[in-house]
Amino acid sequence: MVAAVEIQGITKHFGAFEALRGIDLTIQAGEFFALLGPNGAGKSTLINLLSGLLQPTSGHIRIMGHDVQSDYQQARMALGVVPQELVFDPFFNVREMMRFQAGYFGCGAENDDWVDEVIEGLGLTDKAHTNMRQLSGGMKRRALIAQALAHQPPVIVLDEPTAGVDVELRQMLWGFIQKLNQQGHTIILTTHYLEEAETLCERVAMMKQGRIVALDSTKQLLHSHAAKQLCLRLEGTVPAQLQPLIKQQQGDEVIFNLPDISRIEVILSALRQAEVTVLDIRLQEVDLEDVFLNLVGSHGGQIS
Repeated sequence: MVAAVEIQGITKHFGAFEALRGIDLTIQAGEFFALLGPNGAGKSTLINLLSGLLQPTSGHIRIMGHDVQSDYQQARMALGVVPQELVFDPFFNVREMMRFQAGYFGCGAENDDWVDEVIEGLGLTDKAHTNMRQLSGGMKRRALIAQALAHQPPVIVLDEPTAGVDVELRQMLWGFIQKLNQQGHTIILTTHYLEEAETLCERVAMMKQGRIVALDSTKQLLHSHAAKQLCLRLEGTVPAQLQPLIKQQQGDEVIFNLPDISRIEVILSALRQAEVTVLDIRLQEVDLEDVFLNLVGSHGGQIS
């Protein structure tokens, strides 16, 4: 089976600045894949290379087997990109915009059923004949997603598609995108809502300073780090031998990383010996945000 995306030895320099420093990545057809990283990690540069808006300094990118540089037309036909920015043509309504977009890729009237399906799936039916300028911010976001899907691309890149949108739209969008994924479309997602990536994506790549610092299944990434955390409210000072296990301390609440579950008894025993009183105790699972912070050292889980 041809991979949806093959990235081999990609570097990108802007003068003396190295935005990408040797990216190797293969995304299989039908995957729901997350590309995560803090500001300046190189994600936007990589997406621009995928879409042909930038040329790499070195390396090769193929989309559904088509080289982005030497077979640009077929590579671009296979890709739909939803950008972060709300950029639209103010002279068309939603359906006209989609039909024009599909026409750029050689899709004629035979594509209208698909256009109608996308419009309905994204909750745009009652706005199909509304001019783009008259739409709310959330509706514009839906319309731009619809535009990227107009030519039925097998590979779809969603660059922070739910930034600044309400919960209803987010749920509707993910329901429709999951349906597309189940139909065989490959989805590549960047998001600053890490719970979305954890819930939706089968595999995750984390980038930092132009390099991939982690690449694995979501389940394995969570498993490879401390699988659980022990949250305690304490009265007293944590003894020195437990300090390396502390993930976070705020006031009387202390969160300990647990490399394995047996550490719970070690921690509680050490606290008893130090005559530290435990006021409250709870056990919680590590999530993707914890892994992200451990690997890339961002603040607050915000990425772009």
